[in-house]
Amino acid sequence: MIGLFNDNFPPVLDGVALTVQNYAYWLHSKGHEVSVITPYAPGASEIIKQAPYPVYRYSSVPIPFRAPYRFGMPYFSPIFLQEWQGLKFDLVHAHCPFTTATLARSAAKSQQIPLVATFHSKYRQDFEHNVPSKDIVDMMVKRVVRFYEKADEVWIPQAAVEPTLREYGYKGAVTVVENGNDFSTPVEEIKVLRQQMREELGLEQGDTMLLFVGQHIWEKNIGFILESLALIKEQPWQLFMVGTGYAVHDIRTKIKELGLAHKVTMLGNILDRERLKRIDAAADLFLFPSLYDNAPLVVREAAAMHTPALMLQESTAAEVIQPDVNGFLTPNDKQVYAERIKYLMQHPDILQQVGKRASKTIARSWEDIIDEVILRYRDIKESYKIKHGK
Repeated sequence: MIGLFNDNFPPVLDGVALTVQNYAYWLHSKGHEVSVITPYAPGASEIIKQAPYPVYRYSSVPIPFRAPYRFGMPYFSPIFLQEWQGLKFDLVHAHCPFTTATLARSAAKSQQIPLVATFHSKYRQDFEHNVPSKDIVDMMVKRVVRFYEKADEVWIPQAAVEPTLREYGYKGAVTVVENGNDFSTPVEEIKVLRQQMREELGLEQGDTMLLFVGQHIWEKNIGFILESLALIKEQPWQLFMVGTGYAVHDIRTKIKELGLAHKVTMLGNILDRERLKRIDAAADLFLFPSLYDNAPLVVREAAAMHTPALMLQESTAAEVIQPDVNGFLTPNDKQVYAERIKYLMQHPDILQQVGKRASKTIARSWEDIIDEVILRYRDIKESYKIKHGK
């Protein structure tokens, strides 16, 4: 059995949680025994019922100022610990370096099986948001690195992520294993979904629909988006925002302060993947100027629905973008970002052409990705046996 470990899983939703969910779904669909180990979250019971594979949850408490994330406490979960004792794995794959990762490491060590660990996020920025001491942040980063040093293989979702891991102090080998998307849809169907959703959202003829999907946290550079749009508020655009996070209230306040309340609609967290797919299809341009993200799924999902992204040149996330070919890049300058949005609004033909190329070059299916993952798992298990004389 393959064990997938992460500190959050739907209904707590972000790119890593969706990655783990797709790993589990496709591994199961292709005949592999798989289970997910993750903390409990409100609403988790429905997810457990719906999943065709086992999801083992352990006790957790909310993380202050980081809603909807939770801090897991597996050793205070007697029912989980009883289940845990009976789980036998062939390989464990940790998608985070924190509480759940300690369980993955423990299983790998006690059962003498390989541990794969994927480095998904810029953890230092998360630490710095919550911890005022640089010394403590440095210590926490070192602990993260030590976890990856103990893994049998370390994966990153795209090559541009490697410098961040090296900056943290990791010196071992890395393997690039890309993320996929589950939004692949025939062109004619996209056109129908686009029209239906634009009508549902109340968009008028001639309106340009701008879209942001992601955690509502300042690290995502949401302030940059809003301040850029405030420079062109007279233009016929409407911004729709999907997601939730600790900064929701402050974002609403900033929208009002900038005089954008009539131009920005916050749709909240959307767990219905079909609805999110329709929203992606309805959009003309995906705004994602984040310097925080490594390899965001939301950019790939939008691309699958022929919606190109406008990102920043120096961002790790922008590695997949070929400027003006399958997406758009600007310097980290609000005025320039706003002017590019304005220009693209005036040239919808460019948006359409670039959106089509984005769907062909950025949006690989999860099924294809998992075929590669299965082969990689097989090789890792064989190498582990040879190395340990099993």
